[in-house]
Amino acid sequence: MERKITKTVQIGNRTIGGGNPVLIQSMTNTKTEDVKATVAQINRLAAAGCEIIRCTVPSMEAAAALEEIKKQVQIPVVADIHFDYRLAVAAIAHGADKIRINPGNIGAKERVQAVVDAARERHVPIRVGVNSGSLEKELVEKYHGVTAEGIVESALGQVKLIEDLGYDNLVISIKSSDVLMCVRAHELLSAQTDYPLHVGITEAGTIISGNIKSAIGIGLILHQGIGDTIRVSLTGDPLEEVKSAKIILRTLGLRRGGIEVVSCPTCGRTKIDLIGLANQVEDLVADIPLDLKVAVMGCVVNGPGEAKEADIGIAGGCGEGLLIRHGEIIKKLPEAELLPALREELLHWKE
Repeated sequence: MERKITKTVQIGNRTIGGGNPVLIQSMTNTKTEDVKATVAQINRLAAAGCEIIRCTVPSMEAAAALEEIKKQVQIPVVADIHFDYRLAVAAIAHGADKIRINPGNIGAKERVQAVVDAARERHVPIRVGVNSGSLEKELVEKYHGVTAEGIVESALGQVKLIEDLGYDNLVISIKSSDVLMCVRAHELLSAQTDYPLHVGITEAGTIISGNIKSAIGIGLILHQGIGDTIRVSLTGDPLEEVKSAKIILRTLGLRRGGIEVVSCPTCGRTKIDLIGLANQVEDLVADIPLDLKVAVMGCVVNGPGEAKEADIGIAGGCGEGLLIRHGEIIKKLPEAELLPALREELLHWKE
């Protein structure tokens, strides 16, 4: 697909926009002032593929904690700020690589100016974030409700405010829990600005509903070449957000690397714990840096044929199974040996 080339923005040691790869972002759910817990979570997320992390900064203690957190992590840290401009200024002073604000809830122009001045001094980008749930009353009245057009007008108005204060090192984020409204808003916004866009479906929900909404919404937006960073917002472990984001990017051909696991849906022929086996395989390959497709099939009758498009696979039978390479059977093994044999094959993989 052809991606829109947006302005280049440097976030810590990462660059977004300008045709650079779409980066995966998540957000910690620890207390930011608990440095040990926050660092541990960030490093787990980074190991899973997270490339930018956002931390809430609701207090001066949390802002100060960013300085120590930054020393112990390798990915850029974004400070999430609401209402109090002083927290934004403090977060920047303590090393935040980017700050996320909604200028509309920061207050008077002088307060936004203070944030802009601090960001300019340290070359810290500002992410202007607007959610459909906090749309200004006058825009709701103008458009007779919350609409994509209203969200975009709000975002561009906030951007203009910061531009008028002499700063354009910006990223824009517009989010809604209404998937199709969110898609339409991104289409409208992308046509009117060259700033990098952070894409996500806000308040998407739990693991199942949140993943479905995010895959549809983020997928439709990215498929049009729109978007420079993404977050899959889920009510659950942030690790699941990162896993889902990787799958979305790989499915759209925007990311290569990492093993893709495909598995059949099971049927009456299945005589092996295919569901458990498929989950074990996903865990098994998570830390193996190969660009491969691995198939997990529940039937030795159709398994080899169905797995032809995979580089390697396993197919279960009654107490035994097959190890398969490009659709060809390599060996028959007892069921208990399938997983170890697959890992051994992957560790010594050669085309």
